[in-house]
Amino acid sequence: MTESMARPAFALYVAWHPDYVRGAAIAERLLHHFRSHRCRDIVGGAGVSVLFRSANAPGLETPLSIEWGDAEVTAVVVLIDDMLVGDPEWVRYVQTLVSEAAAGRSGARVFPVKMEPGVLGMDLDVQAVLWDRWAGSDAAKKQRLIRDLTYEFIRMLRHHLGSLQHSEDPDVFKNRLKNISVFLSHSKHDEYGETVAESIREWLYRNSLVKNFLDVYDIPAGLSFTSVIDHFINVGALLTIYTDSYSSRPWCHYEVITAKRNNIPMLVVDCLEGIDGRALPYLGNVPVIRMDPNLMDRVEQIAGLLLEEVFKHFLWRCRVERMRWSHPQIIFLARPPELISLAALPRSESEGNRVIVYPDPPLGAEETRLLLDAGVDVCLFSLTQWQGEAGA
Repeated sequence: MTESMARPAFALYVAWHPDYVRGAAIAERLLHHFRSHRCRDIVGGAGVSVLFRSANAPGLETPLSIEWGDAEVTAVVVLIDDMLVGDPEWVRYVQTLVSEAAAGRSGARVFPVKMEPGVLGMDLDVQAVLWDRWAGSDAAKKQRLIRDLTYEFIRMLRHHLGSLQHSEDPDVFKNRLKNISVFLSHSKHDEYGETVAESIREWLYRNSLVKNFLDVYDIPAGLSFTSVIDHFINVGALLTIYTDSYSSRPWCHYEVITAKRNNIPMLVVDCLEGIDGRALPYLGNVPVIRMDPNLMDRVEQIAGLLLEEVFKHFLWRCRVERMRWSHPQIIFLARPPELISLAALPRSESEGNRVIVYPDPPLGAEETRLLLDAGVDVCLFSLTQWQGEAGA
């Protein structure tokens, strides 16, 4: 089977009772998010496969079954309301989905979402997402649902990647419980760096399962700064809190460069108040979100965007892992290459240009020329370009 014919790495199904009026709007919001251009750049085509199960199949009182084998990892989100619980055929349908997921591959999971108080008397041995307990508007709840589901999808993809690499502990249950982690990179030498880091840390602690690293709390006494920092950067994502003194701090340089060299997912939070005399060049090539450090009113959005970056990172790695088997000489990068990417390339014993493949879209002509002028013998292709060249 060629790479272009392989199953997609991830598929999402959304199921709801046809009489549940709000179900379609929630399903459309999930579709819009996971088929956005940001995900399309990673998986190509129309983005992540998002399929609906609501309308009854011909001759049946429930929808079509789930095609568990059509993707390597399959998540099914079921919106459970009074209409569904009161329909015996739909109750059996959902119970069957849960049983099939439990009996099948480790890359299959069902996520019940409890939409209304009092529902879920369905004998499901699966923890539900408790929408009915959340405060705020419907729009805020939809955003939280996306964020919480994204967290779980990351854990599914991470485990699947480990199984592909034969590096994951065989204890599937233990692996599913591993938290996603984020390294909070900040400067203590201006008014806002530590304050913003503390605020984000507190929000993550109260509102998510994201494990965070903040050096003042998390470097054990007597251990090497460098060793601990290296470990925590390389097991999660890097959140850079970009304040006025950030670019002048050697440890901040170290953290960013370490993350870039190791292709760790990153997000920059722009909290500049004054002037940065020499912007750190290695903060480029990753998403940036602006937040006023006086207001700190975008922490929830920052958390969602960070999880999206980690999700895309694992989605890409799962997509290209099988390609590595048949093309071990190719270097696959999870974001477009930059000068530091070339500096971090492993040494090659073979002659000729090394091929770097990165997510679409292709780099522009001037950016490509700059990288090729750096004196490193490489060929640069977006994934679509490379597949066209290789006939994959």
